[in-house]
Amino acid sequence: MGTFVSKILWSTEQVWEAKFREAGKRYEKPILVLYGGLTPSACGMGAAVMGPFYCPTDRKIYLDTSFFDELTRRYRAPGNFAQAYVIAHEVGHHVQALLGIEKRVSDAQSNTTERDANQLNVRLELQADCLAGIWASWLRQLPGVMEPGDIEAALRATQALGDDIIQKQTTGTVVLDSFTHGSGDQRARWFKRGLDTGRLQQCDTFGAPEL
Repeated sequence: MGTFVSKILWSTEQVWEAKFREAGKRYEKPILVLYGGLTPSACGMGAAVMGPFYCPTDRKIYLDTSFFDELTRRYRAPGNFAQAYVIAHEVGHHVQALLGIEKRVSDAQSNTTERDANQLNVRLELQADCLAGIWASWLRQLPGVMEPGDIEAALRATQALGDDIIQKQTTGTVVLDSFTHGSGDQRARWFKRGLDTGRLQQCDTFGAPEL
C-alpha cells in the first residue's frame, strides 16, 4: 500500500505545484500518515471509524490502512482509481488550507448554527471533490497513465460516499440538515466539474447558488 499511496501523492504534487506556480504561489507538500486503528494528530485522536481525514493544524493527511478494503466491501467502490480519488480528495483539503479557505470556513462555523455549519462543511467537501477532479483531469492528459473504467471507478466512489447513501445504509433514514459531505449526486457532479474543466476557478462551491 505504501508504494501505491506514494505514487498517488506524488501525482497530486505535480498538479498543484504547477497550479500554484501559475498563480504566483508556492505549493507546500502535505505529509501523509498511514496508521492502523488509532493515531494521535494535532486535531485530536484519529480513529479508523472516522475514515481518511486531513488535519489543517499539522498539514497532514491521515489514512487508516483498512479503509481501502472497506471502500470495496462496504461501499462497493473497488479499484485503484477509486482509492486514488480518496487520497486526491484529502489533498484537496490541503489545498484549501494553503489558500486560506479552510480557516475562513472554520471561523464562520464557530459563529453560526449547527445546521448552517453543516451546510458550510458540505460546500467545503464538495470543493475538495472538485479539486480531486482537477487532479484527474491532469492525469487524463498523460498518455498511458489511466485505464478504461478509471473515471467510472472514481465516480462510483463519490456516489457511494455521499451522505444520503451512507445514512440509508446505517439508519435507513436520510436527514438533509445533517449532511456534512453532500449527496452522492452532488459529490459526483463536482468531481466531474473539476475533471471536465481542470480549472480552480470552476470549483467555487461557496459562490454557487445550487450545489
